[in-house]
Amino acid sequence: MTHHERSFRTKALILKRRDFGEADRLLTILTPSRGKLEVVAKGARKPTSTKTGHVELFTKADMLISKGRNLDLVSQAEMIAPYLPLRESLERGAYANYVTELTDRFIAEADDVNNQAVFELLDTAFDRLCQDEDVRLVTRYFELRLLDLTGFRPELQQCVISYQQVQPEDQYFSFAEGGVVTPAHAHHATAITPINMVTLKVLRHLQRSAYGQIQSLQIAPALHTDLERVLLGYITHILERKLQSVDFIRKIRL
Repeated sequence: MTHHERSFRTKALILKRRDFGEADRLLTILTPSRGKLEVVAKGARKPTSTKTGHVELFTKADMLISKGRNLDLVSQAEMIAPYLPLRESLERGAYANYVTELTDRFIAEADDVNNQAVFELLDTAFDRLCQDEDVRLVTRYFELRLLDLTGFRPELQQCVISYQQVQPEDQYFSFAEGGVVTPAHAHHATAITPINMVTLKVLRHLQRSAYGQIQSLQIAPALHTDLERVLLGYITHILERKLQSVDFIRKIRL
């Protein structure tokens, strides 16, 4: 919000929602052109409030936001997309929580920052998590696209140490260098982990392909676990912290 602007209307994806004061809700939202914001929905916890039901977690809403003394205020809110399965299914909700936490960690809170591409990516991920059978595939695709958009695209084609094209054999992945390392150069890299050729091929396919081209992939649970190991290891290294939502996903998977 600019200095002279008292209010603006925007679409918003609700990333987090906390009780605030006696009857309010504090929301963390992602907007297409204003970036990530913290806003207060006054009286949203009152059953009679016009905002009740329009500021649910993992939903898309149209909001009128006004300048407040300390925090900006949601003057009006109308839900556009409820994404109900994300709150009705434990598994789908767990993965929605993960992609929102990931977005929250990668996107800094800022005013007047254009995050149209990230907004569309998360919005599409919510939709796919509602409908698609393989939520793990939806999530891996989301991770790779988010890494692209935030400047952390992993190098999967050539060795990040020697810059040579990798051969069709098992390799290593360096979390610190951000990509594949050949066995011959593994001793030069730090924070490395083995990556077999099948896992690498699938990651390459996910990275270069449109979602429609990978949507029907049938991925075995063991391969899913290995894809997750590599990507989550890289993401954790970048963020320098564990993601809270990961433990819950692992618990419900048992």
